[in-house]
Amino acid sequence: MKFDPHQALNSLDINADWVGLRQVTEATTTHVVRDGRPEMNGRSLSQGVMIEVLAAGQFGYAATNCLDSASLHQAAEQAYGQAIATAPWAVHAFTPEVRPQAVGNYHSPFEQPLDLIRVADQIDLLVQVCQGLQVGEQIVKTSALAQTTDIEQIFVSSNGTDIYQKWGLVTTDFEATAQSGSIIQTRTDNGALAHCYQGGAEILSPEPILARAQGIGEQAIALLSAADCPTTTTTLVLAPDQMMLQIHESVGHPLELDRILGDERNYAGSSFVKLSDFGQLVYGSPLMNITFDPTLAGEFASYGFDDHGLAAQREYLIKEGLLLRGLGSLESQVRSKVPGVANARSRSWNRAPIDRMANLNLEPGQTSQQDLIGAIESGIYMEANRSWSIDDYRNKFQFGCEYARRIENGQLTELLRNPNYRGITNQFWGSLVQVGDRNSFAMYGTPFCGKGEPNQCIRVGHAAPVCAFENIEVFGGAA
Repeated sequence: MKFDPHQALNSLDINADWVGLRQVTEATTTHVVRDGRPEMNGRSLSQGVMIEVLAAGQFGYAATNCLDSASLHQAAEQAYGQAIATAPWAVHAFTPEVRPQAVGNYHSPFEQPLDLIRVADQIDLLVQVCQGLQVGEQIVKTSALAQTTDIEQIFVSSNGTDIYQKWGLVTTDFEATAQSGSIIQTRTDNGALAHCYQGGAEILSPEPILARAQGIGEQAIALLSAADCPTTTTTLVLAPDQMMLQIHESVGHPLELDRILGDERNYAGSSFVKLSDFGQLVYGSPLMNITFDPTLAGEFASYGFDDHGLAAQREYLIKEGLLLRGLGSLESQVRSKVPGVANARSRSWNRAPIDRMANLNLEPGQTSQQDLIGAIESGIYMEANRSWSIDDYRNKFQFGCEYARRIENGQLTELLRNPNYRGITNQFWGSLVQVGDRNSFAMYGTPFCGKGEPNQCIRVGHAAPVCAFENIEVFGGAA
């Protein structure tokens, strides 16, 4: 008999102020081809239920993948016992207001259902990608990955919440490595696993994918004979695929309220941002407008409701450079007295929701990419993250990219390899002098943003236009 979460919730006999039941079913297929030969063909299925209980002002959690009545009652009792046991050491006493009643549904947009994709066709496409990457004898390794994920989630609670959400996710990753003597250069498809979106089979349309593959291979070979990036202080122009990481590390993580409150300090680090900074701190230049937007169609971390049942909506975190609100769920908001967003998110049925990024975007400006480059007398343009390092406070950072070009007299000129840049978060964003328009705006993401104990690798989306920053330290490095 099919599991009914509504019936299961009604059957629980727990003396609690609030009870929630979140059922998640996730099916993933992964195909990897290396050097034109299939290397991995995998399929996984995960299904289970998380039961949350509010008692004595505290939340308790317990999960099970056994959906029979006895296992569910055992999990509920365990969650209740956890809440009661933690009450004497509470940092804050919660009320059911942090679990609002909500009813609704969400479906990822798609043109063609994911189940139309035949395994043989998907593998054949990846073989063709490897062939497209192999543009010359100097290409010594090629790889191509395609992953599709179907997720169905039902969340019901004792105060009448009834939410159904269904996601279709597609991730691709292509890579070519070229070698000439001791020089090795790798070029990817806008960074590792950066092409991840919500949608359907249309995302795996061969024509644009194969066109990108050829360009990746050609650029990998071209980098072998490129000059090393110089060490200088100059105007830095970042493409949207590198802006993705810049936003993620120096805006997203430091604005997570659980970090600021100290919850994540032991594992993932804290933040240079203080609670008193909200509404006061000038985070960047007036051109800096950062939105939290789980409503953007097709972006990797879109949803209708967070895992506490709060309806998702677009909010400015930073507007015209001023810090306005944090990445904090209702629980963190009542603790910190700082405005937050609908971002209580869990990785799966066996994890409790915590404060997480979702879609975090830099809003476009009015300058075309041509005009942005054209206004720069001397600078360096960089694409696609290759390496990153940032301190526990998300303040001082150093990032490396795959690909760079000199900017001379308003033109992209000499190709450069091994480009890197460094900065301090507020100073860096304060140096933002140009923001590209909607035509240069592009969406990317990552499936592997890690945080929490036990760890949760969650899916995040980022979108941005091309951007220019002045007086930035750039430098070269070994391949």
